[in-house]
Amino acid sequence: MSIKQLPPHLINQIAAGEVVERPASAIKELLENALDAGATQIDIDIEQGGVKRIRIRDNGRGIPKQELSLALSRHATSKIASLDDLENVLSFGFRGEALPSIASISRLTLSSKSQADDQAWQLQGSGQEQFDDPEPCSHPTGTTVDVRDLFFNVPARRKFLKTEKTEFRHLEDVVKKVALSRFETGFTLRHNQKPVLNLRPATSIEMAERRVAEICGPAFTEQSIRVEHEGADLKLTGWIGLPTFSRSQADLQFFYVNHRIVKDRVVTHAIRQSYQDVLYHGRHPAYVLFLEIDPTKVDVNAHPTKHEVRFRESSLVHGFMYRSLHKTLADLRPQDQLAGGAQMNEQEPDKVTSLQNSMRYSSLGDQQSLNIPVKEQVDFYKRLHGNEAVSLTQPHGPSDVDGIDQTKNSKWPNSNSSISQTHAFNQSSPTGSSNHSMPVQRALTDTGEIPPLGFAVAQIHGIFILAENEHGLIVVDMHAAHERITYEYLKRSMAEESIRSQPLLVPLAISVSKKEADCADSNPDTFQQLGFTLSRLSPEKITVRAVPSLLKNSDIESLVRDVLSDLLTHGTSERIQQAMNEILSTMACHGSVRANHRLSIPEMNALLRDMERTERSGQCNHGRPTWTQMSLNQLDKLFMRGQ
Repeated sequence: MSIKQLPPHLINQIAAGEVVERPASAIKELLENALDAGATQIDIDIEQGGVKRIRIRDNGRGIPKQELSLALSRHATSKIASLDDLENVLSFGFRGEALPSIASISRLTLSSKSQADDQAWQLQGSGQEQFDDPEPCSHPTGTTVDVRDLFFNVPARRKFLKTEKTEFRHLEDVVKKVALSRFETGFTLRHNQKPVLNLRPATSIEMAERRVAEICGPAFTEQSIRVEHEGADLKLTGWIGLPTFSRSQADLQFFYVNHRIVKDRVVTHAIRQSYQDVLYHGRHPAYVLFLEIDPTKVDVNAHPTKHEVRFRESSLVHGFMYRSLHKTLADLRPQDQLAGGAQMNEQEPDKVTSLQNSMRYSSLGDQQSLNIPVKEQVDFYKRLHGNEAVSLTQPHGPSDVDGIDQTKNSKWPNSNSSISQTHAFNQSSPTGSSNHSMPVQRALTDTGEIPPLGFAVAQIHGIFILAENEHGLIVVDMHAAHERITYEYLKRSMAEESIRSQPLLVPLAISVSKKEADCADSNPDTFQQLGFTLSRLSPEKITVRAVPSLLKNSDIESLVRDVLSDLLTHGTSERIQQAMNEILSTMACHGSVRANHRLSIPEMNALLRDMERTERSGQCNHGRPTWTQMSLNQLDKLFMRGQ
């Protein structure tokens, strides 16, 4: 066959096969054009899942009459004019393919009025390359794109479409993703004349959070943390879900680069690593994150649909993302989570019930103690208040476990301060017959403020601790909480002591590719800091001469290969630290208090105070929650009080 030049119409239809996969693909392109035009309000009307009709009206700058036909021509755009423009592009679209591709497979009507014109103009097409001359029409400043009978002249593509309900679900997801990218723009969405979304422009953080709640659900905003980090010419903002708000699938993950939603393996890996210590096995984090980066440091022209980008310094982005989110999750304390819960309680509509509750419980501190005999361990309490006081979290077992000195009690979370607050116990009668009227929990604090996790009141079956705080009831999983406290201590101890290496009696030779061997050669300091000593024997063979003492019984060869793979892919690796953390986690698990271990009230309070000071104390080493809050309103509902 002879070589021929393809006709323009066929070129557009081939391009449409790449750009317009289904109605959702078409609406993505049209919405991005509207946002690039500076629209502050976009109205969307859909019929039959987008197959019958897609109409998008915006109040942007509009298109002049003389440029209407050009807008539907292939590779015609107002967004770039040179290579420098492409490298600095901040607009969503820039190739000039969307409108002509959509017009080649549908009956398209383009109506627009520019800010400089007094008259609006309209252009119509029926899937052909040629269009009639623009005609006058009635239209406010802005543009309306009316797409009817999508794929009417491409029946093969139409056969691949799903049901109306499925296609609209995909289309709605696209609208929500775009709406999250520009909070300052309002969106309305109607399907078959029925309103589906009505998102008003958001001009503040509070209004933006309301939009996030409408799109991601109120549960996400109630159980998420605000993120704001800046450094290395990068800025990260948004919201990340608490580890306890994990998902069975990655369906609530939105990541934007310069307001463009993308899927990137480097970013996904960094976020996953940030949650590695607190996320339950097999679960996925939820997040809405925005990364702002110099446009010259990211290539947005790496995918036909622009769903993927390419960072020029991927290791820098990975490290910034990991450090920012890791620190945010580590800094989270019970008081931060309870502060969010308190704000939610204040926003409940039933103010009368809240007022009644405050009146009902305000007199709690004035009640007389009940004359019920209680056997108190007075001698044990006296020992706790003396110089020989022992913290609940003090380690037991050998003084040195694989290079970690466990005899340095000063590094363990100090619970003596919380234990000393229980001095009021010694002032009361063991039988509870004293005539003091102040409840124990009021006498335990010197400042008059109740700690975030409150004060312990009881232990259930040697497993759960019940505590009372200002919001209601706290239930703590005793073993899970102590496991996290012990685990964080072991990690801090290792970080302060540095990683101890143990030379191998017989060096381990590993066959690798030349690329991996070069990577090992160029990163000697990285391996040295991780406790490994590597040397190169040949172009495709390396030797391991020393390993971290904690990992002496691990599969060293697999670990080294995984680290080299991470370094080549992401420029960094947390594999060795993860392997050591797994061992520390096991040690913490075996060294923590077990079920059916009876704790005294001072010991329970000591554990609560340690939880308030410990990083990531909301989850155990395996990602399970360590405590939960039940508000007074929730307790009232359980017993139908006030109903």
